[in-house]
Amino acid sequence: MSVEQRIEFLKNEINKSNYKYYVEENPYLSDVEYDEMFAELKKLEEQYPLLKTPDSPTQRVGSISEKFFSHTHKYRLYSLDNTYNAEELTIWYEKICKEYEQELELVCELKIDGLAIALTYEQGLFTLGVTRGDGVTGENITQNLKTVKAIPLKLFEPKTLEVRGEIYMPKSSFEKLNEDALVKGEKVFANPRNAASGSLRQLDSTITAKRDLSMFTYTGIFEDDADKQIKTHYDGMMKLKELGFKINPNIRLVKNIKEAIEYCNEWENKRFDLDYATDGVVIKINNIAIQKDLGYTARAPKWATAFKFPPEEVTTKLREIELNTGKTGIITPVAVLDPVALGGSIVSRASLHNFDEIKRLDIRIGDTVLIKKAAEIIPKVIKVMDTPEHKDLPLYEIPDKCPACDASLVEKEGEVGLYCSNLNCSKIVCAKIEYWASKEAMDIDKVGPAIIQQLYDKKFIFNAVDLYKLNMQDFMQLDSVKEKSASNIYNSIQESKNRPLNRLLTAMGIRHVGKETADILAGEFPSLDSLISAQLEELAKVEGIGDIIAKSIYDFFHNEENIKMIEELKEIGINPQAKAKPKSDKLSGQTFVLTGTLQNMTRDEASAIIKSHGGKTSSSVSKKTTYVLAGENAGSKLDKALNLGVIILTEDDFLEMIKE
Repeated sequence: MSVEQRIEFLKNEINKSNYKYYVEENPYLSDVEYDEMFAELKKLEEQYPLLKTPDSPTQRVGSISEKFFSHTHKYRLYSLDNTYNAEELTIWYEKICKEYEQELELVCELKIDGLAIALTYEQGLFTLGVTRGDGVTGENITQNLKTVKAIPLKLFEPKTLEVRGEIYMPKSSFEKLNEDALVKGEKVFANPRNAASGSLRQLDSTITAKRDLSMFTYTGIFEDDADKQIKTHYDGMMKLKELGFKINPNIRLVKNIKEAIEYCNEWENKRFDLDYATDGVVIKINNIAIQKDLGYTARAPKWATAFKFPPEEVTTKLREIELNTGKTGIITPVAVLDPVALGGSIVSRASLHNFDEIKRLDIRIGDTVLIKKAAEIIPKVIKVMDTPEHKDLPLYEIPDKCPACDASLVEKEGEVGLYCSNLNCSKIVCAKIEYWASKEAMDIDKVGPAIIQQLYDKKFIFNAVDLYKLNMQDFMQLDSVKEKSASNIYNSIQESKNRPLNRLLTAMGIRHVGKETADILAGEFPSLDSLISAQLEELAKVEGIGDIIAKSIYDFFHNEENIKMIEELKEIGINPQAKAKPKSDKLSGQTFVLTGTLQNMTRDEASAIIKSHGGKTSSSVSKKTTYVLAGENAGSKLDKALNLGVIILTEDDFLEMIKE
């Protein structure tokens, strides 16, 4: 056997072993045999570098990228419309069946809570891997995807095609990853999806390789003439399996919607026994000819829909009510719970909103409570369980003193919350500085709560301005801060001096002025001085501001302490940059309100895009609103827009609107 033949033999055996182990979950080689073959292949490729090929198992790991480059998809990746109950699902199905005057077969697949990717194969070789992005353009992460052993580098047949799949991290791997992070004192991931996303976005692919990612393939776009004759989605999936792709073993071909609903009901509870997260079922018309005939809306295929499982709810014990003092002085109660698994993560704390909510629910320490994740993100207590113990527990006493400084708590007219009366409270001061340094404000990297608390305790800082008066020696007096870390902290603070006006306004913590309102103000006033000199009437006329917010802004800039702070900021070189000129004026004169969760971008990113094209955003819907951009779980803003007759945009409508 020649060297070339030996290398080819080793590659085939190792690839076959990977397929058997990671796709079929049926080991083909022992660990010792696998390691010996891999070591031999690696050695031969080092001796004969011209015989090293891209499909070699040795090429899965090892490169470092400076950045990820954008890539335009050859075929667009669409979103899915959602249904939330059997009735909605039936309406969707019957509408299609009526059009074709027959019952139609369906394919049911578990909806994997992961990250969508597109993989390109040329003559059987994996050549390109791209994130979904906005469905039109994604990021080239080929090197990182090569580390995922469920992704074949070489198919069993020399086919040219594109496949779509969902990258995920098994729950067991996620738990081990977080356990290891805790031991090392590192940050833990909130859930497997976040862990998978963070792993794929590593510039060093060796890190990605250590994260035990996997992939389920959910469709293929065939380019070979013979494969184009495949008539059903199910047959196409079986073909992908033959080629070496991992498909979900729970895929099911059903005759009608009744069987599809039975599948959904079956997996609503069984899903928790799986080693991967799933939040629903994807249901597709099986006939490919009908799929093509039905086509797409602006955002989603008409021939497929997602059935979303209801949010998971669990019970646990409430052990304590913790009180937090925020930057405005408001006291926020937080439920401290017995740790419990909920929606793919371990929950030990949950929001109680305010003391009125505690009264309404009659929450008592020691209660068994029902919790769920609001929009499947934020844990919240929704109910006290009716147990014999509840009535024997003492009523919760609303505090009258600040938990941080023991100052009296006060009410503010027209508001539900209780506030600390001491403006110099250590928690208020530190929270204000934390907010100033936060990503959405001045974005001072390396300056987090722990650093701020140490600086405050050592009496180095008493407000945000003091950060800019510190030197490297000050930082080196902090625990675990060496010269390099001190330099990084110092440089981060200095770099923040050049943040634009909207960031500075956000950081100032003006009452009723969050990021959106700060963006509006920065769009209307070219400089800090012009905003300071603005009259009350002038402020109130700005779209999205109104009388109450205008009064708050005016009062802030006419307060002696704030005037002094602004003068100090100017002295230390904080000079907000002028607003950048819009990329285009195609959205000029148009006002957008954003609501709900967008699939391909954050609302902040969408807002930035709107402004880059000359448009404006507002936090509230009015008759002056041009469009409401609505994502999933859109709330009262959507209802108000419908009542006022404001045009509603889906995310895909919006992307189409701004397309060059």
